[in-house]
Parts: sequence; structure tokens; C-alpha cells
Amino acid sequence: MNIIETFNINKKFKDLKALSNINIKIKEGEIFSLLGPNGAGKTTLISILTSILKPSSGSARVNGFDIIKNPLDVRKSIGIVFQEPSLDDLLTARENLYVHSMLYNMESSYAKKRIEFILKTVGLFDRKDSIVRTFSGGMKRRLEIARGLLHTPKVLFLDEPTLGLDPASRRTIWDYVRKVKREENTTIILTTHYMEEADNLSDTVAIINKGKIIEMNTPENLKNKIGNEIIKVKGEIDLDSIKKFKFIDSVYKDNDSYIITSKEITKNLNEILRFISPESLEIKKTSLEDVFLKITGKKIEELDE
Repeated sequence: MNIIETFNINKKFKDLKALSNINIKIKEGEIFSLLGPNGAGKTTLISILTSILKPSSGSARVNGFDIIKNPLDVRKSIGIVFQEPSLDDLLTARENLYVHSMLYNMESSYAKKRIEFILKTVGLFDRKDSIVRTFSGGMKRRLEIARGLLHTPKVLFLDEPTLGLDPASRRTIWDYVRKVKREENTTIILTTHYMEEADNLSDTVAIINKGKIIEMNTPENLKNKIGNEIIKVKGEIDLDSIKKFKFIDSVYKDNDSYIITSKEITKNLNEILRFISPESLEIKKTSLEDVFLKITGKKIEELDE
């Protein structure tokens, strides 16, 4: 069952076309990532799906509700963790969640039980009575996820949930996102520009750039599309001869290096080396970064600039 469907969504801000003909289907219970650079349209699309913004044209349904005709029903169905911090630093973790429960008209005794449960889910129960300003960045992010889940939403939107966190805190957040999916059966929509994050967490990845979805599939299928192994070569290369091999999927340039992709590089390495005079050579498994570079011609950090 598709819990979210969009139908030719477009969004313009004066002369800027932020989104162009967005058509996606998201299954119930999956983790769906929007992967793209800053300014690609990720947050704009999230804002439309959460009924914060209206599309210039097109429509969408979230948990069966039309985002334009039934915005209140949409909002009751979802939780949101915004990119910018939105906790009250002067309250405790439990008090932050209790304020949120009142906004959703949750019955008091149920809210207290739910707060305890959700704090345990994100590993913060031992700090329930600590003032939030004493929390680390990763702990605050986990508390924001807890708040987004408090009213048992069908869909949880996470907008760049690990932005600015150190690698260890980022992986901790990933663990709790997986736990939430498993234990709460919540559909999670994630925006990110971290390749590793999208690869590790997602059931489906939609690569978005300049307001358009340019590829959408499972991480494995996206990587297999360009070959599951790559050689990165700096030096001289006989392009015409390399491209004639049937087992080669693609050859393209990355700054001063060539990227050769194939499903059979290791097996045919000696054949390939006949036509290469390398200064340096690296063989590795294909990553989503390689997919993004192949599709857009640039690395994601180059498009962020």
C-alpha cells in the first residue's frame, strides 16, 4: 500500500522553479530518502507534503488525505523533525514531550505512558528529568525524533536529521531510525545530502537535483545500474580500447582521474590493465557517490557550493 503519492507537483517562487513534475510513490513502512545537494528542492517537497506550503500545481495524498483539501487530517497523520532545532532548552526532556502531547490533545494518563515508552525507544529515559540545554547535539536530535513520534504518526518526516553531528552521533541516530521503523512500523521520509546516510538507511532513494527527480530505486539497484565495481585511474588510458570491452558499463572523467565501472572488473582486471598506464589506481565497490557523479557529472559537495 502506498502511504504517499504525488501527482505532477510543481512549485515556483517568482521566477525560480523549485520543483518540476514530482511523481513519487512511497510504500507504508519504508524508509524513503530524498538525496540531493543544498537547494535541490528537498525541503520544499517536504514542506508541501506536510501541508506547510501549497504546490503551484499538482497534488499529493498522505495517508489517504489530500494535502490541499484535508490539511488538518494530513497533519494529524504525520510527525516532523525540522532541520533547525526547535526544542525548549529550559525544559526537561519529559517536559518538552508533555507540552507536545497537550498540543495534540493527548489524554494525560496515556501521554505519560507514551512519553516513557518513546524516551526508552530513543535511549533517553535515564535523562528524562535533565534540562535539555545540557544535552549534546545527538541527544537533542534523538529527543526531537521522540517528539515527532509521540502521537504515533503514520509518517515521520526527518529533514537533514544528522546535519552538523559528528560521525559517531550520526550513526547513533541511524540506529534509532532503524529501531523506530522496526518497532513503530512508521514510514520515514528522510532528506539528506550524506551519501552514506542514504545508502545505509534507505529502502528507496530518490536522487533530486534542480527540482527534478533524476533517479529513484533501491540503493543496490542504483549502484548496479553503473556496475557494482569501479576502477579510479589517474594516468594515461586508451579510452577507445577500454570502451570496446563488453563487460565495461561506463567510462567517465572525475577531475584528473578516469572512472571505469563494470560488474566484472576483478575478473577482467588483467585485460583492462593492458590499456592503462596508471600513476595511481584504486579498485572499490560502487557507492551512491559514484552513482551521483555519473548521473550529474559532479559530486554533491560541488553542487552545494
